[in-house]
Amino acid sequence: MVAERDPTVGAAGHARAMTTTSRSGRARPRSRLQAGGLVPALLDLLLPGGCAGCAAPGPGWCPACAACTGPPRWVSGRGGPPVLAAGRYGGPLRRALIAYKERGRRDLAPVLAGMLAAAIGTSMPPATWPGPSWTGARGRPPGWLVPAPSRAGAARERGGDHVRRLCEHLAAALARAGAEVAVAPGLALTGGVADSVGLDAAQRAANLAGRLRTVTSGLPPPGARVMLVDDVITTGATLRACRHSLEASDVVPVAALVLCDATAG
Repeated sequence: MVAERDPTVGAAGHARAMTTTSRSGRARPRSRLQAGGLVPALLDLLLPGGCAGCAAPGPGWCPACAACTGPPRWVSGRGGPPVLAAGRYGGPLRRALIAYKERGRRDLAPVLAGMLAAAIGTSMPPATWPGPSWTGARGRPPGWLVPAPSRAGAARERGGDHVRRLCEHLAAALARAGAEVAVAPGLALTGGVADSVGLDAAQRAANLAGRLRTVTSGLPPPGARVMLVDDVITTGATLRACRHSLEASDVVPVAALVLCDATAG
């Protein structure tokens, strides 16, 4: 994800992929070996970081922080698909996202994915759902999750694409609930996309113009109903651009799912 990157942090065939997760709590210098993932994985297991929301010793996400993340909310897509946010950008949820995204806390991936799965379960089946009707008695999500792409350089710095990893854990969580969902990494950014921190809506849109492309091997089949996934919505520029790119390939994003709503108001 680029256009909706955390506003407070500076730059630092069809796929059905799953990844393992680990635990990390301390910033470390990166090396070529670390970039490969072996050293971070080992250190993650040895250096647990406590609660990412309040720094309390113990698990990566404590019950007190989980209780104050706020209910899911629908956000205007502003020309993009309707957006469901697991919570408002602030407090423990904001700190947890930053820890996961920028500080190597891979152990938080299943926790954050669980929040997204819970948001789907509580907010999408009701009659207020703005997209096409779900199938199944309890209401099921579309069969494909499409992660908003990250800049290649940012993904390297973070040891992988954090949104795609989130999607993989989300697909696993939904599978445990009985839904058949796959991750479709069908979008990518070309070179020249700048860090969007500090950009307004028009600047973010211009930053992405002509720089978002589809990856044919990662796209779901034409006509598939998909859900876009990102970490934060700030202006909606990324989700709008993703929607337009997918629709040009006859793939319909019926909704978008984000962890945090950072829109004004």
